[in-house]
Amino acid sequence: MTLLLSMAAFALVSSITPGPVNLVALGSGARHGLRATLAHITGATAGFTLLLVLIGMGLYEVLIRWPLLTTGIRLAGVLYLLYLAWRLATDNGRLQAHGTSPRPTLLGGAAMQWLNPKAWLASLAGMGAFAADGDSGTVSRFALIYFVVCFVSIACWAVAGTYLQRHLDKAAGVRLFNRVMAVLLTLCAAGLLVE
Repeated sequence: MTLLLSMAAFALVSSITPGPVNLVALGSGARHGLRATLAHITGATAGFTLLLVLIGMGLYEVLIRWPLLTTGIRLAGVLYLLYLAWRLATDNGRLQAHGTSPRPTLLGGAAMQWLNPKAWLASLAGMGAFAADGDSGTVSRFALIYFVVCFVSIACWAVAGTYLQRHLDKAAGVRLFNRVMAVLLTLCAAGLLVE
C-alpha cells in the first residue's frame, strides 16, 4: 500500500504543477469552457500514459544508452514551448464569433505530451524510481494510478480557466491573459533548459 501511495504522490506532484499542458488547459478552459477542453485533457492524459508505459517497458534503457536523444527531445520541446508562447504573445485578443477559434484536440493534447520535456522527465524519473526493473505488473499499476491523477490534475487547470471567463469578455483582457500565459510558457521553457 505504501508503494501505491508513493506512486500517487509522485503522480500528483508532477501532474498538478505548472507546465505547458496545464497552461494550455487553463487557457482553453478560459476561452472555450470545460466541456470543449475535455478533448485536450483526455488526449494529454492518454498521451502521457502511453509515454510512461513505453518508457517502463524499455524505452528507458534506450534513452540511458543514447543521452543525446534525450537532449534532442528536450530541445525540441523547448522550441515548441517557445513557439506556443510567441503565438500567445502576438494574438490580437479578439474572440471569434460563436466560438469558432480553434480548440485543443484529443490528438493535439497527446502530441503535446510527447513534445513536453516535463512529461519525458517525469516519465523517466517515475519509472526509474518505481519500476526500473520493467516488471509489467508494476508498470501497469503505476500507469493506471498516473492516468487517474493526471486526468484530474489537468482538469483542475481547465476548471480554473472557466472561472476566468468572466474577466475575458473584452479583447484587452484576452490579450493580457495571453501575454501572461506566454511569459509562463517561456519560464517553463527556460526552466527545462537548466534541468
